[in-house]
Amino acid sequence: MQPPERFAMNTRVLNGALEVGRVVIDIELANYRDIIHAEDGVLLADKVRRLTISGLVDPGATRLVLPKSVVEQLGLQLGKKIKVGYADGRTAQRHVVEGVYLELLDRHSTFTAIVEPKRTTALIGAIVLEDLDLLVDGKGQQVLPRDPHGEFFEIE
Repeated sequence: MQPPERFAMNTRVLNGALEVGRVVIDIELANYRDIIHAEDGVLLADKVRRLTISGLVDPGATRLVLPKSVVEQLGLQLGKKIKVGYADGRTAQRHVVEGVYLELLDRHSTFTAIVEPKRTTALIGAIVLEDLDLLVDGKGQQVLPRDPHGEFFEIE
């Protein structure tokens, strides 16, 4: 299934490995508090802290995970620590941050993210995909809107 041209994106294979259901894409991030301050006229729009980074989309992961360096660049404050688990069975305590504005495929929302000190890319898990109404085509190595005509959510 080929996406409509307007939904084509730059996707890459991570570390030369073709992994089913995992796709690397570029995402736009911003400090949501900065966005609100800019809308209220308290902050100039060009002062909103934002950046574009690579992210590994993995529907097997639960949440959004960001490198600590990205959290610092966005000026997000570290919150409470939560217990996290890794695929190899390890567990650890990691900080969370709130107010992460994420945009992907002309869809956007604000998320809480887990801060991973040694990561270099974002990890985009199932909660982000669900909230933005996106699907992963692992075979075609792309992320697609479930409905290309707009977000559609089942409420009952």
